[in-house]
Amino acid sequence: MIELKGISRTYDTGKVQVPALRNITLSIAAGEFVAIMGHSGSGKSTLLNILGFLDKPDSGSYRFLGREITEFKDDYLSNLRNYIAGFVFQQFHLLPRMTALENTELPLIYAGKKYLIDTARGMIGEVGLSHREEHYSNELSGGEQQRVAIARSMVNEPLMILADEPTGNLDTASGREILSLLRDLNDNGKTVIMVTHEKEIARHARRIIRMRDGEIISDKVYERRGSKRIAPRHVPDEVFSRSGPTFGKAELGDFIRQAVGSIFSHKLRSILSMLGILIGVTAVISMLAIGQGAKEAISERLSSLGSNLLIIRPGSFRSHGVALESGMVTRLSLQDAKAIEKLDEIAGVSASVRGIGQLVFGNRNWRSRIEGVEVEYENVKSSTPVTGRFFTERETRMREKVAVVGMTVVRELFDGTDPVGRIMKINRINFKVIGVLPGRGGWGWRDRDDIVVIPITTAMYRLLGKEYIDSIDAEVKSPELMDRAKETIRELIIKRNRLTEDNEDSFHIMDMTEFKDAVQSTTRTMSWLLGSVAAISLLVGGIGIMNIMLVTVKERTREIGLRKAIGARRKDILIQFLIESIFLTFWGGVCGILLGVGISLLLSGLAGWPTKISVFSVMLATLFSVMVGLCFGLWPAIQASRLKPVEALRYE
Repeated sequence: MIELKGISRTYDTGKVQVPALRNITLSIAAGEFVAIMGHSGSGKSTLLNILGFLDKPDSGSYRFLGREITEFKDDYLSNLRNYIAGFVFQQFHLLPRMTALENTELPLIYAGKKYLIDTARGMIGEVGLSHREEHYSNELSGGEQQRVAIARSMVNEPLMILADEPTGNLDTASGREILSLLRDLNDNGKTVIMVTHEKEIARHARRIIRMRDGEIISDKVYERRGSKRIAPRHVPDEVFSRSGPTFGKAELGDFIRQAVGSIFSHKLRSILSMLGILIGVTAVISMLAIGQGAKEAISERLSSLGSNLLIIRPGSFRSHGVALESGMVTRLSLQDAKAIEKLDEIAGVSASVRGIGQLVFGNRNWRSRIEGVEVEYENVKSSTPVTGRFFTERETRMREKVAVVGMTVVRELFDGTDPVGRIMKINRINFKVIGVLPGRGGWGWRDRDDIVVIPITTAMYRLLGKEYIDSIDAEVKSPELMDRAKETIRELIIKRNRLTEDNEDSFHIMDMTEFKDAVQSTTRTMSWLLGSVAAISLLVGGIGIMNIMLVTVKERTREIGLRKAIGARRKDILIQFLIESIFLTFWGGVCGILLGVGISLLLSGLAGWPTKISVFSVMLATLFSVMVGLCFGLWPAIQASRLKPVEALRYE
C-alpha cells in the first residue's frame, strides 16, 4: 500500500538546516499495525506526517496504492487526508466550542457527507460515548477526549489510522483503553501506524520500526494472534485527480454554522469587533440624514424664491465721488413691469413695493413687513396659500383692502387660529384676511414668514404712498434663456429710462438661479464632507476588524491545522474566515443602522434639526459594512488558508 524510496526531509530554521529524515526506504502493507519508535528528534513524527500527507519530503519517492504523491499540491493532499488518513493526536485537538458529536462529524463536512450524521453518531457509540455525545469536548476526561478523536479519525472510513503518541497525555488505565481500541481496529483489517517512544506501547504492534538521527536502524515484524490481512478497499480516481480538487465539497450552510459558533464562543471579542463598524455605520446614517435633511430644507426654501427668477432692482452709482441712493437715478414703474412681461423670454412678472406696518387684531398688535405685489406673485414666488386664496386681478385693479398673511403673523396676531375672513388693521386701515401663505422658515436673521401681502395698487395708493415700485420679479421660461433674458431686460430698462453710459449701473438684475446653484453646491459639498467623515469612521472600524481577525488567526492556528489535517482545503478555510468577518461587520452594520436612525430621530425631535433618512443611505451603509468585512477580512483569511497543517498543529 505504501512505498517510500530515498525520502529525505530537512528543516530550515533560518540559521541552520536540520536534517529530520535521511534517505528513508520503507514499505507498509494494508492491514499492518506498525509502531515507529525513537528518541525525541529521531524523525519519527516527521515520517508519520509524510505518511499521512501532512508534510512533503524534499526528495525521494512516495507511492500510495501505486500513485506518486510527492508532486501533489496542498488541496489535492487535503483530499487524501480526508479520504485515506485518519489522525489521532497526542493533544487530542478537539474544538472546545463543539460537542463530541460535532467534533466527530467534522471530516464528513469537508467530504461533503454532512448528511451521514448517523454515521458519526454510530462511531461515537462504537467508542462507548453515546451517553456523552452532546457534551462539549472540554467537559470530557482525557480518555474520553481521545476516544472522540479516534471516532473522528474513523468516521470517514479511512484506509489507515495514524496515531502520534496517542497515550502520551493519558493515565495508565485510559492508555490501555485507547490501545485496545487501536488493536481492535487493526484486528478488523484497518492499517494502523503509531508513533511512540515507550516499549510497552510498541509491543501492541505487530511490526516495530526503530529510528535514530533520521534513519531507520531496525525493522522487525512480530506476529500477533487475531490480526487480519485484507486488501484495501477501492479508492475513487477523483481522490487522486490532479485536474482539480473536486472530491468532496463542504456546503455553505456548514461554513455559516461554524462561523456563527466561533463568533458566539468569543462574545466579548465579537462585540468589540462589531463596535467599530457599529460606530461607523451610525455616523454614516446620522450624518447623511442631517446632510440630506439640511439639503432638502434649503431646497424647499429656495423653491419659495421661484424657479428661473430674475429680480430687477433700482441701483445706485457715484457722481463726482458721491454715492447716490438706490432709485435716485433709475425709478422702476408698473409700466416697466408691463413692458418686461411682454418679452418673449418671460413667463410671468410681478412688481412689488415694500414697507413696515403696525398690525392690530382685537387686543393684539404686531409690527410686520408689508409687501404689495401683483397677482402673478403667487406663481412666480410659488406662494399658493395653504388656506384661503390669493387676491385677483379685479381686486388689484379696484385697490381692494385684502391681505394674505404669513405663518408668523398667524401665530403672533391670531394666536394660531385660522384668520381667513377676519378683519385686521394695518396702520389703522381695515384689511380682510383672505389667505395664509405657506411656511418658508428663516433666512439668516430674517423671518420670511413675518409678512403681509396685499395688492400692489392698494399698497402704493392707499397704504404706503409710493409712486414707484421697489423691485420687479421676472420668471424666465427656461434656464437656457436666462442669459438672453437678462440682456434683453437690461436693454429695455436702459431704453425706457433713457440711461446714459454714466448711469447704466443705476439698476441691477439678480439671477436667483446662480444663487440657488451656489447654495445647493455648498450643501452638496457639506453632504459629501459629512459622508466622508462617516466613511473614515467605517474605515477605522474595518481596520479594527482586520486586527481582530489577524489575532483570531493566531489564536486558532492549531484549529486551522486540525481542520486541514482532516481534509479542509485552502478554499474551505478562506471561506469560513471570510464569513466570520462578514457576519461581524453585517450585524455591526445592522445595529449601527438602528442606532443611526434613532439618533437622527432624536436630533430631529429634540434639537429641531431637519433630518431625512433615505433608503439610499441605509443601503449604502449596509453595503459598505459588508464590503468592509469582505475587504478587511480577506487578508487574515488568506493568511489562515496558507498555513501548513503540520506547522499549524505544532504552533504554541
